[in-house]
Amino acid sequence: MADADLSFMSSLCMGLIEESILLPYPTLSPERRETLQGVIGSLDQLLSSHAEDFRKWDRAGEMPLEFVEQLKDFGLFGLVIPEEYGGLGFDSASYARTLQEIAKHDASVAVTVGAHSSIGMRGLLLFGTPEQKQRYFPRLATGELLAAFALTEPGAGSDAAAIRTSAVKQGDEWVLNGDKLWITNGGFANFFTVFARTGETEGRPHLTAFIVTRDMPGVSNGPHEDKMGLRASSTTTVLLDNVRVPEANVLGEVNKGFKVAMAILNSGRTGLGGGAIGGMKKLIQLSTKYANERHTFGKPIKDYGLVKMKVAQMVVDCYATEATVEMVASLIDRGFTDYAVEAAISKVYGTEALWHSADEALQIAGGNGYMCEFPFERMLRDARINRIFEGTNEILRLFIALTAMNDVGSQLQELSQSVRGIFDDPIKGFGLMRSYALKHVGLVAGIARPKSRFTGLEPPLSEAAAVFEGATRHLAAAVDRVLRKHGKHIIGKQFASRRLANIMIDLFVLACVISRVDASVKAQGEERARKELEILTILTSQVERRVRHNFSLVDINDDELLKGLADHAFAAEGYSWDNL
Repeated sequence: MADADLSFMSSLCMGLIEESILLPYPTLSPERRETLQGVIGSLDQLLSSHAEDFRKWDRAGEMPLEFVEQLKDFGLFGLVIPEEYGGLGFDSASYARTLQEIAKHDASVAVTVGAHSSIGMRGLLLFGTPEQKQRYFPRLATGELLAAFALTEPGAGSDAAAIRTSAVKQGDEWVLNGDKLWITNGGFANFFTVFARTGETEGRPHLTAFIVTRDMPGVSNGPHEDKMGLRASSTTTVLLDNVRVPEANVLGEVNKGFKVAMAILNSGRTGLGGGAIGGMKKLIQLSTKYANERHTFGKPIKDYGLVKMKVAQMVVDCYATEATVEMVASLIDRGFTDYAVEAAISKVYGTEALWHSADEALQIAGGNGYMCEFPFERMLRDARINRIFEGTNEILRLFIALTAMNDVGSQLQELSQSVRGIFDDPIKGFGLMRSYALKHVGLVAGIARPKSRFTGLEPPLSEAAAVFEGATRHLAAAVDRVLRKHGKHIIGKQFASRRLANIMIDLFVLACVISRVDASVKAQGEERARKELEILTILTSQVERRVRHNFSLVDINDDELLKGLADHAFAAEGYSWDNL
């Protein structure tokens, strides 16, 4: 059993493969599987009856409250609430699988349910006092209270440190003033997890999380936003005008709101990941059916190599995303405390895989895919926001790389004074790093080190394991080189951080797929697991090419040329080489 304080990715950056974290691949208990099968079967029946409605609601830009009442009656707002409060008490794996099923039918519905459970009331689950839980959970479970997460503001998105909503202490109450922007469920939510500024130290803001309910005087919302996608889901501003919040509604510790926000987002990522998987499975279903039925030049388009290539890649991406999300859910359910990097990886990889699948599915459908009578264009529009909300993928890439490198620095052996303390400043709202001290150590690619190899895999996985092990050694050496080269300026080197993050993302996803395929081979034998082994072979080859390319750019690249060209465009506010 692995130490619950270990992070697989932080260890990997030091050249260590903590295989006990990922092996064996997690499975659902028979009892949980039976419960999920019942829930999913009923969900499919409920949502299938509204298939035509989802398209109409998207065009209208509104989900009827009568349908939201049906979701309440079904119990979809009590998925993660403990059973003693009237909820279903689902663990992260079961919750992700349920969101996956909802997303197969409609992304707006999945976001409505997910905004409630993944982030809206997740802070109460993680930080609530017994009194707070007793007061709110029973009503949240039934849907009497619907939850929303209120962090973003007109001037504060990824940069949560720029929050201007204020909370001033007056007696045993806090008075909140400010505007929150793009709040999912904002039009009908009556339970808000609100983040407000409660002071600062040496120019650094302190945030505090509050439970705010709609019945408090001064709480209101703006009109429904007209969005590109997820049009049927409610998205509004939430306005706070001298809202008096009791001291008893502080969530977590005063001035520790950054910690609360990060924990909520990390813990809730499996819901977004589950939604991405559901979307991909639906797109594969639609694309294969269309390719079987659509004929050109006298034969179905499924017979053409380029169509086969698109569908095969969609299958590989879906399998890999599913393995990654299920692994992250398992880390949470098994009590691991340091899974933030792995959770961020699952979000980045899953949302980009979904976007690629949606784009390719529309391409397979050709002109029909562009028409609103078919589902492809709606699914493409719905998929786009996933790379932006709950942490943009750009910010999360910086978070992945810098957090993992921070952990490397805190454990290496020889202190380097030149970079001590560089992680004290936050990287936007997602860069809350621990204090950093880089310690030099020789990391030479190919050197034998403890835990540098997998030891328990089935023989058919040996080639994939060898690729992973070699890349791990190169990663450790590259992290050391990058830190030595940039020192205290590493935070500003976003190209270098992005490059390392892409390597880390690829390697963690590959490790999760290795674990999943290994479990399949162990359970049913090599022959019956043949197609899964082929998925692993394809993914391994793709990962090997991508990481080799990124490693080649660690020392020699055109980063400065790219930045200079961008600065030229910024100065001109446009393109400078028009021939007219």
